[in-house]
Amino acid sequence: MASLFTIDYSKPELRLLDAGAGTGLLTTALVERLRDSGYNGRIMAVCYENDLKVLPTLTVNLENLKNYLNVKYEIRIENYLTSQNFLSADLFKKDTEEYDMIIGNPPYLKIAKDAPEALAMPEVCYGAPNLYFLFWAMGIKNLKKGEEMVYIIPRSWTSGAYFERFRKFLFQHCVIINIHIFGSRDKVFDGESVLQETMIIKIRKTNEKPRFVKMSSSETSDFEGIRSYDVDYNTIVAPNQFVFLVTSPEETEILSRVNSQSNTLESDDLRMRTGLIVDFRSQEVLRDNDEDGSFPLFYSHHIKNGRVQWPVGREAEYIVTDKPSFLQENTDYLFVKRFTSKEEKRRLQCGIYLKADYSEYKYISTQNKINFIKCDTPELAYGLYVLLNSTLYDAYYRILNGSTQVNSTEINLMPVPSKDAICEMGRELIGRELTEHNCDIIVDKWIR
Repeated sequence: MASLFTIDYSKPELRLLDAGAGTGLLTTALVERLRDSGYNGRIMAVCYENDLKVLPTLTVNLENLKNYLNVKYEIRIENYLTSQNFLSADLFKKDTEEYDMIIGNPPYLKIAKDAPEALAMPEVCYGAPNLYFLFWAMGIKNLKKGEEMVYIIPRSWTSGAYFERFRKFLFQHCVIINIHIFGSRDKVFDGESVLQETMIIKIRKTNEKPRFVKMSSSETSDFEGIRSYDVDYNTIVAPNQFVFLVTSPEETEILSRVNSQSNTLESDDLRMRTGLIVDFRSQEVLRDNDEDGSFPLFYSHHIKNGRVQWPVGREAEYIVTDKPSFLQENTDYLFVKRFTSKEEKRRLQCGIYLKADYSEYKYISTQNKINFIKCDTPELAYGLYVLLNSTLYDAYYRILNGSTQVNSTEINLMPVPSKDAICEMGRELIGRELTEHNCDIIVDKWIR
């Protein structure tokens, strides 16, 4: 992380910030790098830390920097996020404390939407935020124009509606220069219970986009077998401000192919939605067997080999209700599992549902571990299956989202062919086996 910074040797003084400094390891690494590289100017390090358990060690480490590397320091035992005002309108006011270099490993902790930290930063919050991106946003406020910030953070901010406000704020003020990603989520913080997929990122406070983002990757934190490559900035940062973590030239090609399409499910009025029923909250309407007035209730386990198979002899496969919010029209759909395991080959797992197979029912219902897309023809359902069951779109989604949850917001914004083209693709699949191979053959004809 310390090695990523660009050093301006002409500056007589560098001010460093480490918010949530812990024992001061990152500050120590950065100062050592500055001195080892020949920077002889003054260094002022400001460390925020309010964990009383680590303060004695932090103090000892900063004293060593003072005594051996001629560094001035200040420890602030206060809440970094609530101790200063956060308003993007105030971002460039003269009374804002600013730094030449900011380095950090912020806390990864979800907080309540009415927590003091969230209330202090409404411009970047949506729902219950995570502390790590609040630290990052406040760091952008504290960073001098044209200077750099390096953080180690989860990758969850890169897509989805939850972080949309933050991404807008980030790209309003900064550009990405470097990203390093780790292949193994459990070997980055050895001995710790951090299981989120983690990345190191360097940003610069400027609106001048570089031509490339310098990408690198390694399996673990020892950086053995590191792979490095330059990727076009507009490939990494999409027009919708999703961020794609590319790990190879092959993935760059995947993004290029998909991004060549000019439509989205949203623009084609094919919005993916999440299933209606949270079953453990709706026990009173669930039934194990068919009875008068009951309707089918579909779960992810009903998706099998590209089809929807129901019933399969499991409990609570029927629903009896007259609540409109619990029922949906019996029409053609594409069902998609919301959750898969990390070890499964595919992230996108789909099943075609045709109303003709269950024509005796006026309504059906779906459990909320299914996503669904309403289709006005069987051809459209087959065509959407071709796309989402293809190797191309599964790989695209894996680059976009590292979690095992299929997020409907992200699916709705993926570039796709026109609705008419999707229907034509569906016609080509009808009558053939619903294999990934057959889907790939059709996709390769339409998306080159």
